[in-house]
Parts: sequence; C-alpha cells; structure tokens
Amino acid sequence: MKFTMKVVLMAGLMAAASVTMADDTINTQALHKNVTVKQALSLKDDSKVQLKGYVVKAIGDEKYQFRDSTGTITVDIDDDLWNGKAVSAKTPVTLIGEVDVDHKPAKRVEIDVDQVRY
Repeated sequence: MKFTMKVVLMAGLMAAASVTMADDTINTQALHKNVTVKQALSLKDDSKVQLKGYVVKAIGDEKYQFRDSTGTITVDIDDDLWNGKAVSAKTPVTLIGEVDVDHKPAKRVEIDVDQVRY
C-alpha cells in the first residue's frame, strides 16, 4: 500500500513539473517579440526581442554584426551560447534577448543575446 501511494505521488509530481516547464517555455517565447533589425533599433531599453537572420561578422569581445533583410545591428553573444556549433554568414539563426540602449557618448543600440537557435 505504501509503495503504491509513493508511485502515485511521484507520477503526480512529475506531471506537475512537466506542465510548469512547458508553461515557462511558452511564457518566455511570449515575452520576446518577433522584430526586424529596423524595428529593434527604435525600441526602448530592455525590450524583449526575437530576431531572425544571419550573424555575418565577428567584431571582437563577444560582439558580432547581425543582419536581416532590414539592416544590421551589433549583438552581444556570450561564447557559451554557441554550444560549440560553427556558424557561417549563411547559417540562419534566431537570436532571443533584449535591447540594450546606451546614450553616452552617442546613442548606441545593441542586442544582449540570451539564446541562439539554429
């Protein structure tokens, strides 16, 4: 009897955890708005974004030039987010992150990337 109760309890906990993880994935995607580079350049600081396009050039210090059909923008991608995958300027990627606006000495807009999808 005790064993059966433990199995039922464990199954319930696993089901609840699965639903919670699925909700987190859905909520994270819902927070990040699909935008173009042109749109991202006009958004407010810390806006959550999702961009689809190409990483075309390494600038240095984990900064890259990202391009889509509307323009280019600098993106900051931590080395560990690449997951060891080699990417060329012809590899389509989706970048998920947030807008970083700096006003000194002049206005500069970048994307701080949280996730890279292939």
